[in-house]
Amino acid sequence: VMDRPLPKVELVDLRARSSETEPRSEHLSERLLDALQLTLDAQHQAILFLNRRGFSPCVVCEVCGHVWHCPNCDVSLTYHRRQESLRCHHCDHSKRLPENCPECGNHGVGPRGIGTEQLEAHLRGLFPNNVSARLDRDTSGGRRLQKVIRRFAQREIDVLVGTQMVTKGHDFPGVTTVGVVLADLGLNFPDLRGAERTFQLLTQVAGRAGRG
Repeated sequence: VMDRPLPKVELVDLRARSSETEPRSEHLSERLLDALQLTLDAQHQAILFLNRRGFSPCVVCEVCGHVWHCPNCDVSLTYHRRQESLRCHHCDHSKRLPENCPECGNHGVGPRGIGTEQLEAHLRGLFPNNVSARLDRDTSGGRRLQKVIRRFAQREIDVLVGTQMVTKGHDFPGVTTVGVVLADLGLNFPDLRGAERTFQLLTQVAGRAGRG
């Protein structure tokens, strides 16, 4: 854009976390948290890209390890906290979050992993004085998509969390930091072009930073 250089991209290895100090976040690296704090202190905006909507990508029994799967697609059902439901993101099959495991009857049923819904709530806890919002298929039905984009463009939102919807063609001059959470997720999809599509998405979302 206008012969500007591409934004600087930094790769953070989460395996290299020090066990001597208690991390501020179990989902975000200290490097990303520092960058977000600097961005917000400067009254700039940030985008966090996580290509996984919902609260958690699966629900697991803590005793026997049973995972709830879609009966139609044979993929794990995603937990959505707002609806208290398990949903398939392929065929939209849904069911209420069960209280007991159907295999062993245990009450210890818990979500595993992180999605955009959980990340948004996590950010509100980390940065309570700033406004965080979410842009994914669950929040952008009808006119809500334009409303979220308009609020972010008018700087009413400080940090925007989203799936692929935040990577595509947006021009927000106030965005100076983009964080990709669990950037290697796309490499583990059963997709022949997984690596190529991951590179494409990361390049697109990096281009949202430093445009203005």
